[in-house]
Amino acid sequence: MPRNPRKPRRLVTGGRVYMWTLRHSHGVTDSGRSCRETLTLSPQPSSTSGPLRIVFGEGPGRYVPGGAPLGSGDMGYVGGASLNLHEPGAVRALLDAALDRGWQPEGRGPVEVDGWSLLEAAAAARAGGVGPEG
Repeated sequence: MPRNPRKPRRLVTGGRVYMWTLRHSHGVTDSGRSCRETLTLSPQPSSTSGPLRIVFGEGPGRYVPGGAPLGSGDMGYVGGASLNLHEPGAVRALLDAALDRGWQPEGRGPVEVDGWSLLEAAAAARAGGVGPEG
């Protein structure tokens, strides 16, 4: 039976548990419809801190899933770094990149980060074999 894509998944790293989900959404811009992917990581227990939302929006030279030929969760730069956000190793690499840039799981309230600012570092870490299976 296939995994329910809306059910939160569990990631353990650095002695901390995170629950994570991936959501696709649409918006309207001056140039038409735009797609975005939001990866949400919630430190556990959730009552002690807010979630980290890593957002990937469409833009020139970038792709996010919005139908064929892209697979769900595939995103990246055209001709450059890419990740599949359904892979635990990719999620771990993005979390590590956010932590390296100063995000703290003990913070209060939700934090939203532009995923494109983390993508190249996360993809390089994945290519180097850093992080869990993916």
